[in-house]
Amino acid sequence: MTGNVTDPDRTVIDLITGTWRAQALSAAAELRLADHVADGHRTLPQLVRRTGVAADPMLRLMRLLVALEVFDGDADGYGLTAISHRLRTDVPGSMNALCRLYGREFHKAWGSLPAALRTGKSGFATAFGRSIHDYLATVPDAGERFQAAMAAGSTFFAEVPSAVDLSDAKVVVDVAGGTGQLLAAVLDAYPRLHGILVEREGMVPLAEAELGKRFPADRFDVVAEDIFTGLPAHADVYLLSRVLQDWPDAQCLRLLSNCRDAMTGHAARLLIVERVVADSGGDLLPLLWDLHLFVAAGGGERTERQYRDLFRAANLRWEGTRDLALETTLLIASPEPETDRTERQLLEGDSDGSPPRRSL
Repeated sequence: MTGNVTDPDRTVIDLITGTWRAQALSAAAELRLADHVADGHRTLPQLVRRTGVAADPMLRLMRLLVALEVFDGDADGYGLTAISHRLRTDVPGSMNALCRLYGREFHKAWGSLPAALRTGKSGFATAFGRSIHDYLATVPDAGERFQAAMAAGSTFFAEVPSAVDLSDAKVVVDVAGGTGQLLAAVLDAYPRLHGILVEREGMVPLAEAELGKRFPADRFDVVAEDIFTGLPAHADVYLLSRVLQDWPDAQCLRLLSNCRDAMTGHAARLLIVERVVADSGGDLLPLLWDLHLFVAAGGGERTERQYRDLFRAANLRWEGTRDLALETTLLIASPEPETDRTERQLLEGDSDGSPPRRSL
């Protein structure tokens, strides 16, 4: 990026005002402007009546959103663009919930970035006084909104079934699979597969409801289980999507080891969806999400070398990667025979309680 900057002052302004653009988009989602325009409320006075926003600030907001190509038209009649269509709440893959989450909780968490950098405590915990996990578990509707936002940012799930041939598999386990978006994509592509989704107890009804909309009851099971203590055994495929990014190496190794212990036979596979930080640091989205994960939960993205080391410590064989949309990567592993656990113990932490290594 540095070599292409011809006007550093303008670049600084563009970067620093990026949050204003994000907040304008979030406000559009909160006010359901795309829904209103789609329903025929296209003029400025009509949008004012539908939202309860005063005319002057509404005009300013819409003027900016038109300049950002979120909408087109003017006060006499606004229209949807491909971007605002994704903000509608009634379309498959709506990104409305994602924009609201990033404009609310995550925006506030990022405001605590300087303090988080100094203390090592996540920006979310600094801003809200509790971890994101506690927040989602206790604040009404927060967990459901979070899952909707995660699903909206998961368009790459549709590419997973074609990235690896699963035609010989019979059972697939989605570990901490949320409401089952990835599992559903795999079950859609392979009608003979039976799916098992593992989640915390509070998520089970949501996952059952979402999967039940798309599949008969005999195609899937949803079980409440602690993923760090045990997993359903003897499946052919295990899925981990954006789970490892939330945890330090000790917990990741424990989870990967649980997957390895549950896998029987060398034909079993572990498929992991994450953003991988390139050695060159050139891909922007993994770098943005790496810092965002620190802000949100104290987590982070990893390099391929770090994943290889984790796999080796968990007695998993590295089978390769596949590129997915939005700079996301599918990592593929299979079980190695059980060997010496010395490296696993080093990563999990010494027996005297000293902290585990974070960087492999």
